Amino acid sequence: MNRIVLAVLMVALTAGCAGGLRRVSHEEVLAQYLDYAGEPVRGFTSIRLQSWQPLARDRLILWTGVNEAYLVTVWDNCQDLLFTNSIGVSSTGSQVSTFDHVQVGRDRCQIKEIRPVNVRQMKADRAADAASRAKRDAGQ
Repeated sequence: MNRIVLAVLMVALTAGCAGGLRRVSHEEVLAQYLDYAGEPVRGFTSIRLQSWQPLARDRLILWTGVNEAYLVTVWDNCQDLLFTNSIGVSSTGSQVSTFDHVQVGRDRCQIKEIRPVNVRQMKADRAADAASRAKRDAGQ
């Protein structure tokens, strides 16, 4: 009986802790990046991709440096993009362009558009927002 009570208390405690956390949806993250995405470019030079993040069934961010990222839109044939653990990106030399594709499992997802993201401005705006919230919270 004590084990059951303990189990119920653990579930309640875990649920209470998780209630304070807010999960950000792919749509919200995409909207944040769209705010800082520049005009479309034909391609970009990258010796090595550092990381990537899926944003939608047809969009992802490719990180090429700490302050360098690109919002890539592929044709809408990348059904598993939101669920895959790894991708491949074709390139010619060190140039990724709209002639290349993103490999997701067996799917070859042709790149439709590439837009550079102003990462420095995005980080600066987030820092300013955090400072403003901290200042507001300190005054309460």
